[in-house]
Amino acid sequence: MPAGGDDTRMKICYLDCFSGIAGDMLLGALIDAGLDVEVLRSELSKLNLEGVELHAEKAKRGGLAGTNVSVNVAHDHHHRSLSTIEKIIDDSELADTVKSTARKIFRRLGEVEALAHDVPIEKVHFHEVGALDAIVDIVGAAIGFEALGIERIVCSPINLGSGTVEAAHGVMPVPAPATARLVEGVPTYSDGPAVELTTPTGAAIAVTLAESFGPLPAMRIEASGYGAGDRDFKGRANLLRVLIGETADVPEATEIRVIEANIDDMSPELAGYVRERLLEAGALDVTLTPVFMKKDRPGFTLTVLADPADRARLGDLIFAESTTIGIREYSAQRRVLERRVEDITTAYGTVRMKVAASNGATRNFAPEYEDCRRIAREKDIPFKEVWQAANFEYLKRDCS
Repeated sequence: MPAGGDDTRMKICYLDCFSGIAGDMLLGALIDAGLDVEVLRSELSKLNLEGVELHAEKAKRGGLAGTNVSVNVAHDHHHRSLSTIEKIIDDSELADTVKSTARKIFRRLGEVEALAHDVPIEKVHFHEVGALDAIVDIVGAAIGFEALGIERIVCSPINLGSGTVEAAHGVMPVPAPATARLVEGVPTYSDGPAVELTTPTGAAIAVTLAESFGPLPAMRIEASGYGAGDRDFKGRANLLRVLIGETADVPEATEIRVIEANIDDMSPELAGYVRERLLEAGALDVTLTPVFMKKDRPGFTLTVLADPADRARLGDLIFAESTTIGIREYSAQRRVLERRVEDITTAYGTVRMKVAASNGATRNFAPEYEDCRRIAREKDIPFKEVWQAANFEYLKRDCS
C-alpha cells in the first residue's frame, strides 16, 4: 500500500466483517466501492496465470445489493509451496508495493500452516489457499488497495461462523485450524448460520493488513461497497462491507481500548502500586473511581485506557498485580489535541510547559509538575510561586 503523506488526510478502508470475510468477498466489496474491474483484470494478468478468468456481477444477499466475484480456473494443481507462490509473484510485472503486500499475506499464511502441521515453513504446501483462485484473491486485494490509494486499514471484530467445514484434511470445526491461529489476539465472535463465514484467505488479508480492530474510526466516508458471498442465507445479508474515506477534519481522533475491573478486596496502597505499574507499562491513562458494590461494600473501579495493541499485555498485568478475577474490555474513540513541550525561562529556572493546540491555536497549557516541584525544593520557595511564574512567563511570551 502507498505510504502515507499528510497524517491529517489519510485514506482509510474499514472492513466491516459482520458476516465474515473471504478473499472473493473482499474483491467484490472493493469493486462495489469503485475499483475498476478492468484495471484489476489488467493488473492480475501480470501474474501470467494461464486459464484464469475473473468475473464480477451484481448480486443480492438478504435483500441488499452487492458485487459477487468468482474466479474460474481451467485447470490447476492445488498444492504449491510458499516459495513457488512467491516466485509467481516476484516474476510478475506488478508494482513492488503490490508484490510486497501479497508476499506478507502469504508469509503469514505459511507461518500458521507450519505451526498447524508442525513442519518448517519451507516444507509447507498450501492446499486450498495455494490454488490459483486464492492467489488471485490475495494478489487482487493488494492490487485493489493500491489502486484505491488506501493508506490505512481498520477492521471490525470478525464473525467467524460456526459448525464444520470440508477441507483437504477432512471435516474440520469452524474456525478452521489456520483461521483460528490467524485470528489469535484479534476480537472475534460467532453469529448466524452454522457455516464457515471467515476463510483462511480472508482472515490472512485482514490480520496482515489491518492496523487495528474495533469500531468504525473517525473518518469522512466517501464510498462504500458490498462484496457478496456465494450463499444467500435466510435472515442474514451474506456480505462484506467496506467503507472508504479520509481522516480529514478529525486529526485528533484515535482508537483506544478501555479495560476495567471492579475491586473491593484490595488495599489502597496496593491500588496505587497497580496504577503506577500500568502507567510504566504503557497505559495511556489509569484512574481509580470509588464505587459501592454488592452488600454495600466500598470498592473502586480500575479503568485503563490503552492502545489496542497493548490490551492483552496490560490485561495480564492487571491480573498479576491486582486481586481482581475478571476484567471487561470495550473499544472507544479518544480525541486528543495536538501537544508539544516548550521550555519557559522564569526567574527561578527553566520549566517545561505542556501546550495543547488545535488548528494552530493554543487551547490549554500547564507547567510540568516535576520541574516546578524540583525548583521549589532546590530554591526553598513555595511550589505555587514557581507554578504561577511559569504560567505568567508563558502568557507574556504567547501574547507578545
